[in-house]
Amino acid sequence: MRLFAAVLPPADVIDELAAEAARLHELPGADGLRWTPRPGWHLTLAFYGEVTDDLVPALSERLARAAGRTAPFALRLAGGGQFGHGRALWAGVRGDVEALRLLAGRAEAAARKAGVSMGEHRRYQGHLTLARSREAVDVRPFVTALTQYAGPAWTVADLALVRSHLPRSGVPGEQPRYEAVARWALGAGG
Repeated sequence: MRLFAAVLPPADVIDELAAEAARLHELPGADGLRWTPRPGWHLTLAFYGEVTDDLVPALSERLARAAGRTAPFALRLAGGGQFGHGRALWAGVRGDVEALRLLAGRAEAAARKAGVSMGEHRRYQGHLTLARSREAVDVRPFVTALTQYAGPAWTVADLALVRSHLPRSGVPGEQPRYEAVARWALGAGG
């Protein structure tokens, strides 16, 4: 299974971001980006890639512990940026970003302890991917437009283990589908 740990923003937060994304779609060059569909919006904490079925129970147990040791915290989607010279356009996060980084670190450590190969560690940058491009694209107008964006605050109350179903139809532009296979309440373990 192709898995990752994530924070899934609530519906009202997604609704506000969808309104902002609709405005971004009106900017010149928007049709040159592959926009992430709304059901795919999430904050990835740790990407695990292909995880064998025999490792999932240990990973789940360790993620449950990580969630239990992390108190709920406040976030909001705000601002934006890019990775890879316009290959990814994203909405940023504000609020208790340190708590988000801590949870991301715990999600990564949970995988390592469960035997999931994680590759090299990178400093975590919380973001929600809005669009991608296979080539370098000038997304500065989109980043500038996102500068003033600040969505509603919410309390992050759980950690999700998400399965990614990659496109198989061969239809150009088809996007992956995401399925939350487990969720654990934050702070439940004291």
